[in-house]
Amino acid sequence: MSTAAKLEDVDPRSQLHTTVYAVSFSPCGQYLAAGNNFGKIALYSISSALSDDATSENWRPFYVFKAHDGPIYSLESTDIFLVTAGTSDVLGWRWKEVIDKAAKVAWSLSIPRGDSFECPETNALAVTKSTVNQGVIYAGCGDNTIYGWELETGNCVTVFKGHKDYIHCLSLKHSSGELISGSEDGTVRIWDQRTPEEHVQMFEPHKHESVSRPKYGSWISCVTTDPGDDWITCGGGPSLSLWHTRSLTAPATTFATPDVCPFSILFHEDILLSGGSKPRLLHWDLNGTLAAQVPVSPTCIYDIKVNSASDQNQVLVIAGSSHKIDVCTNFRYKAFSLTF
Repeated sequence: MSTAAKLEDVDPRSQLHTTVYAVSFSPCGQYLAAGNNFGKIALYSISSALSDDATSENWRPFYVFKAHDGPIYSLESTDIFLVTAGTSDVLGWRWKEVIDKAAKVAWSLSIPRGDSFECPETNALAVTKSTVNQGVIYAGCGDNTIYGWELETGNCVTVFKGHKDYIHCLSLKHSSGELISGSEDGTVRIWDQRTPEEHVQMFEPHKHESVSRPKYGSWISCVTTDPGDDWITCGGGPSLSLWHTRSLTAPATTFATPDVCPFSILFHEDILLSGGSKPRLLHWDLNGTLAAQVPVSPTCIYDIKVNSASDQNQVLVIAGSSHKIDVCTNFRYKAFSLTF
């Protein structure tokens, strides 16, 4: 199922049409996996790419394998597995085998087909951490449903229903383990595994004048929480906005992005990073002040990740509608680009 990357196999024409929807760092922080619209996973050595004598060869993948027949929309990492998802089943790959250039499917989680007999696409993954077992993996799907499986047993233990349209994004609260979801239906919902039959909280950003942007729609494309779980940030059709978790009645801050629909956001230290439908990474203070704009290679940004697993290799990576994955060592400018 997998093939090693060969430099001579790189097709410049396919690079023109490459989109990297998702990236994920290995548990050790030495490697980066990237998934593209052709169903391929590319693996990069971050330590080699950052070495003093690195050349463009060190910025290319040392291994590429075909993981899915269709696009890969989401990647997640556990201590043992790289988890991939797109238009078919959710698949698990052992990191050790991937790094050894011998990737094979370790397990597969099937999403119910329903009446259409077609597998709903998985747009988002989220994985809980547990000291007792391997945790639970959640998949936000195109059938408006979130499924949760125990990684240790593969059993589906949770099904969250309530969204009226397909799910774009998921985020886990750090302290409580509650799950936050954003959907095409314009709602952000908070779920508790102990009461899966209904969300515990819900808010609709597009109904607030300060964030509503009717010309872009009501859909929610990205959602995240800060490390202390005090704040939820979300955006999509509505402007990017900050909400206090104790009071979701109105946004506390609106981030002025009149011409950008955000697709990826994350908190890093005391700033918020966002990227979307323009080729620039935005740095925000939490009071809504734009602190920096970083030009990037992708014309549209779909994923932003910080390598927090390794102090030596702590970098920011930006992926999207380009075969180039930008790497920032100082988060305010691009140092170099990895190539798919």
